[in-house]
Amino acid sequence: MEALTHWLNSDLSLWGLFISSLLAATLLPGGSEAVLFGVLKLHPELFWPALLIGTLGNTIGGMISFGMGWLLPQTQQLKHVDKVRRHGTPALLLAWAPLIGDALCLAAGWLRLNPWHAALFMLAGKFGRYLVVALTT
Repeated sequence: MEALTHWLNSDLSLWGLFISSLLAATLLPGGSEAVLFGVLKLHPELFWPALLIGTLGNTIGGMISFGMGWLLPQTQQLKHVDKVRRHGTPALLLAWAPLIGDALCLAAGWLRLNPWHAALFMLAGKFGRYLVVALTT
């Protein structure tokens, strides 16, 4: 029974991490790093699953913002567009950064950049950020 309870708690922790990381990467405020930290404090054996699930959720959330930018009409100028235009999808390595990350994702979508390249750079940057958080626990 104890093993089942532990499994359920760890499974729910991973789902909570996924949802938190997804929502934190959209235009909604949130701190998924704290959730990752908590999951790893409670379940250190989930280091790699938590790291991968947090990264996946955060990348999907970033791609939601990217998609929202894609849907915006190109009749208005968005913030950070010039930076993203100048650097292209590699600028999305900073999609994890507070305050500018969401704007970068939105601007990349608005510019109609390659979504596969955008997802790859977002994933790399977000993985790096979560890895640093995970290694500090």
